[in-house]
Amino acid sequence: MVQLSTKIGSLELKNPVMTASGTFGYGTEYADFMDISRLGAIIVKGTTLAPRQGNPYPRMAETPSGMLNAVGLQNKGVDYFVDHIYPEVQKIGTAIIVNVSGSCIDDYVQTASIINTLDDIPAIELNISCPNVKQGGMAFGVNPESAAQVVSAVRKAYDKTLIVKLSPNVTDITEIARAVEGAGADSVSLINTMLGMAIDAEKRRPILSTITGGMSGPAVKPVALRMVWQTAKAVKIPVIGLGGICSATDAIEFLLAGASAIQIGTANFIDPSISEKVLTELPITWSATDSVPFRRLSEHCKFDNPGQHICDAYCQEAVEREITVRELYDLVQHRTFNEIEQEAVDSNKVQQLVVYIDHPYQVYEHERGYCIEYYRVEVE
Repeated sequence: MVQLSTKIGSLELKNPVMTASGTFGYGTEYADFMDISRLGAIIVKGTTLAPRQGNPYPRMAETPSGMLNAVGLQNKGVDYFVDHIYPEVQKIGTAIIVNVSGSCIDDYVQTASIINTLDDIPAIELNISCPNVKQGGMAFGVNPESAAQVVSAVRKAYDKTLIVKLSPNVTDITEIARAVEGAGADSVSLINTMLGMAIDAEKRRPILSTITGGMSGPAVKPVALRMVWQTAKAVKIPVIGLGGICSATDAIEFLLAGASAIQIGTANFIDPSISEKVLTELPITWSATDSVPFRRLSEHCKFDNPGQHICDAYCQEAVEREITVRELYDLVQHRTFNEIEQEAVDSNKVQQLVVYIDHPYQVYEHERGYCIEYYRVEVE
């Protein structure tokens, strides 16, 4: 049976399926389409200290395999959330996370402080990566120093799980991730939207009132996967992956890249029940991946990892025995690298196929085949 529960900082989630801020309202809007209490968490729309009207229209545009938005964090402010929204979302029956944004560090701190007093809000997602506001937002998230400053300030005022949402509009996202980790973040979520533009050729002018906006949807998934993979290797805190997820297979790809949980965003506009569908299909799809014969996993992939000993006989024996991915993990899930080495020393040989996998999610697709990234094998 597939175990779906996961942990983000001190926050325990019943499953890794979350909804992305700005695409799911406050959650209650989707209650007619699905059982929203089944979700691991709902991240409500961006909340600021004072009400925001957002940007002028037009502020959305369709693009090939995606969309651009320049809404500009329209919301009624944190006080309205506390008085009117909070009493309603308390009844949902799953973790409610508030996305917090601001124009300056003090805005972030004050908003986080207010949210901190709400017993049934176990976490916030600090948005330092929104490309659709003139002040704050992405301005904080594209520089390690400024990102660390805002996170450090909020950390002093907020004592629950602190997730920081990262921008893809940077040269090296791992620098930002390490900076916010050092400043006290419990987790990072990525990616936020990519800065893009659309032009109306007939009218000969930009479609969006702000000229540029944030691009999301299936088209950004390869970039998102790459950045999640890089970040998961660079930090020790949990990574939440998002960007173009439209199916259980998409979600699994992010988990294989190193994410502990995922968020579904733009797909909610296409199918308002997509999050529940992904949750339902996730264990089925994951189990199907587990049962893939190792023959398929080894046909197109060169197992090659610096610092690890490679035994060619292992690949051949694994193919001959039709070992599955799940069997590979089950063989050694309780064994450490040192124990395997000690056994080899004590017996001068290993009586059975021994495979070391650092983490079950390190079995991931690479080009036309699959890789098991960390392993050591000895065969008789």
